[in-house]
Amino acid sequence: MEPFTCFTAVAAPMDQDNIDTDQILPARHLMMPRDERYGGYVFKDLRLDQDGNEINSFVLNQNGFRPSRIIVAGHNFGCGSSREGAVFTLVDAGFRAIIATSFGDIFYNNSFNNGLLPVVLPEQTVQKLRQQLHDGPGAEVTVDLEAQTVTGPDQSTYRFEIDAHRRNRLLKGLDAVGYTLQYEDNITTFEEQYSDDAPWELSAAQKQT
Repeated sequence: MEPFTCFTAVAAPMDQDNIDTDQILPARHLMMPRDERYGGYVFKDLRLDQDGNEINSFVLNQNGFRPSRIIVAGHNFGCGSSREGAVFTLVDAGFRAIIATSFGDIFYNNSFNNGLLPVVLPEQTVQKLRQQLHDGPGAEVTVDLEAQTVTGPDQSTYRFEIDAHRRNRLLKGLDAVGYTLQYEDNITTFEEQYSDDAPWELSAAQKQT
C-alpha cells in the first residue's frame, strides 16, 4: 500500500448527500477481477449512459474536473452496502482522499486498509471548499496527513482529526496485515515460549490432526 503523507491534486465537488457504494461501484462489477480495468468502473452509471456515452452533467466528465484525484462530497459518503470494491475502484482510478462531513462506517474503515484517506470536516467548511471548486474548475486542494490539515484553493487551511493508529498506518503505507507483520518476530517468540510452557496444548492439537 502506498504511504500517504501530503497529497496535492485537482479536486472535484460532489454536492449530493448519501452517495452510496452502488453508485461508486455498480453491483454488476463486484465479481470482476481487480485488474487494470477496475478503476474504470468508478461511478460507472453516473458517468456513462446505457450506450456508453458520457453524461455531461456528471462532474468528472466536465472540463477542469477530469484529472481530479480528490473528491469533496457532502453527508454520508460511501453509505449502503459493505462492498470493499467501492474503495478499490476509487483507489485504482487514482483517488487518494475524500473530504466530506460524514462517511458510511464500513466504507470509512475500508478506506484506511487500502490507502484512501477519508477526511471529516465541518459542513460549513466543506460547503466553502465545494463552492471554490465550482467557481474555479481545475483548482487544487492539498491534504497533509502529517500536519492533519486541508488547504483549499484560496490557501485557507483547516485542521482535521484522525485516529492516531490509523494515521500512523497510512503514513507508513501499512494495511492491517502489514501492521501485524511488523511484530512477526515477537509473535514467533511468543508462540515458541507458549509451546514450551504449555506442551499439553500442543499434544492435544496433534491428537486432533
